[in-house]
Amino acid sequence: MGFVGQVWRLTGAAGAIGEVVVEEADFPWLRGRFTAGPAFGSVRGLFERELALADDEDRDAWERVWDDIARAVTLHAPHGPVAEFLLHIEDDRAWFRWSDEPVDGGPAAAPADGGPGDGRG
Repeated sequence: MGFVGQVWRLTGAAGAIGEVVVEEADFPWLRGRFTAGPAFGSVRGLFERELALADDEDRDAWERVWDDIARAVTLHAPHGPVAEFLLHIEDDRAWFRWSDEPVDGGPAAAPADGGPGDGRG
């Protein structure tokens, strides 16, 4: 598929958060190898909490953490920044989905679709 091999970048106020090299495209999810950038430490805790809450029944807590991530991180496709995304990072793996247009109902629509167990490894 056309996405494999693409490099997607993550940026934030502190600079380069990291890059994802896409290794697998399984619509609507892209999965790949994550390489942390110099500013990843500024958001590492948010991504750790997001994963911990993704399988939790407290959706409100997950949404609060995700809102913090969405404010702190911009996802850049090869063609430029995307309007909305849902991204999970665990160690050197990342999986995400995105939209070039804002999505009604929240972050590219909910943790259960791509939470732990849906693409790790």
